[in-house]
Amino acid sequence: MDADMPALAQTLPELAERQDFSRDADRARLSKVALKAYRRLVEQWGLTGQQAAALLDVSTSTWERLKQDGKDKTLSQDQMTRISALVGVYKGLHLLFADGMADRWPSLANKGPLFGQLTPVDSMIRGGIPQMLDVRRHVDAVRGGM
Repeated sequence: MDADMPALAQTLPELAERQDFSRDADRARLSKVALKAYRRLVEQWGLTGQQAAALLDVSTSTWERLKQDGKDKTLSQDQMTRISALVGVYKGLHLLFADGMADRWPSLANKGPLFGQLTPVDSMIRGGIPQMLDVRRHVDAVRGGM
């Protein structure tokens, strides 16, 4: 993990726990830190703008606006759930791998049945929130966290 980047789970402790993000007040309170964590995750994983937007289920232009001035934007319940799942994957990978593999793994082709010959990122883009949660559970299971 980059020495300048604190673990996303520390930056975003409340997102690492199960939440439903249904209350506007909770989402308003957590959105700024969620976007900050997501921007860091995108950078660490080397995602393109198109991939980052697709994982968040927004247009590329919306992602670009969120990157620049999203600090006052309240994310939707769906967007918060997506970021929470991705932060969980990130955290699990950094607990599983001691080197740069944690940040390379999401972009490597995977022959496992969960991924269908796609990279984990591409499988999560294609499968949306259910796949993101499945990938998170997979990473947790591999590291012995389930």
